[in-house]
Amino acid sequence: MKNIFSSVPNFCQQEKFVELLSRENVRIERIISQGHSTPEGEWYDQDENEWVMVLQGAGRLLFEDGKELLLEVGDYVNISAHERHRVIWTHPTETTTWLAVFYR
Repeated sequence: MKNIFSSVPNFCQQEKFVELLSRENVRIERIISQGHSTPEGEWYDQDENEWVMVLQGAGRLLFEDGKELLLEVGDYVNISAHERHRVIWTHPTETTTWLAVFYR
């Protein structure tokens, strides 16, 4: 047994991506953000669908079509494959823990 909140650093220079499970059609990651965002001009454009939930903290997503979403504790969203998006803000003084499920 493991805990999603174990081994969370007090401070991290870059976002931390930890693969929790990987199978043929699904991959589950824990992502730790501390004031991080996607670099300006870069977009996530993934071959997989992504279901993502904020477990602690908060983050804001921007989609290429201009839609913005603020995700706070317990909020989740499903992002279709090749739906270009980026993280434009995560809480600057709290750790934001995301649970991301990538599936085909």
